[in-house]
Amino acid sequence: MWQVPLGSVRRILCLGAHSDDIEIGVGGTLLKLAEQISDLEICWVVFSAPGQRADEASRSADEFLGSVRRRQVKIGSFRESYFPSEWPAIKDWFEKIRAEFDPELVFTHYRDDRHQDHRVLSDLAWNTFRNHLIFEYEILKYDGDLGHPNVFIPLSEQLCTRKVELLLKHFQTQSTKHWFTRDTFEAMHRIRGIECASVSGRAEAFYCRKMILGTL
Repeated sequence: MWQVPLGSVRRILCLGAHSDDIEIGVGGTLLKLAEQISDLEICWVVFSAPGQRADEASRSADEFLGSVRRRQVKIGSFRESYFPSEWPAIKDWFEKIRAEFDPELVFTHYRDDRHQDHRVLSDLAWNTFRNHLIFEYEILKYDGDLGHPNVFIPLSEQLCTRKVELLLKHFQTQSTKHWFTRDTFEAMHRIRGIECASVSGRAEAFYCRKMILGTL
């Protein structure tokens, strides 16, 4: 298995349709990078977080990015579950983000995710950041739309535990959902960890559709 270090990455853009998406899909990886890279710069964008969820999103982002000094957290007010009809306004916000922040790596939703809001963000990420490295993250849900990821980031048991604890701590509005449980998140870490032979048995996984390799 070919391993590529992410140590050279400094500017990261994280895109999430809803207030807990980034944390679920890439939270462990962000904790790991923040721990290893002292001069990391992260732009964290949540597009929909109505009511109490906006406070949850803000507090969670602050704690996940606690050691990241250079960070921006943006929380939008687009109507949840109606992103396809709000495409022009969301596209305008993408262009504003692009003008203000030039990332080396973009984390966004999996293109084949069945949630309509997730797909809109994935499509617009590829439309807006055409010459950037993009990793699509996954979120387990009732739709059963998980695919076969081709990028894996091994995580320690400690980091995975920290990620899950923060999710359960900050997103109390989601606690009644049948899938929002410690077991769910731990199971995803274990499944992806097995697939990449992670030493800890744990990992997060992503989909990379295009990567350009420079000369040595």
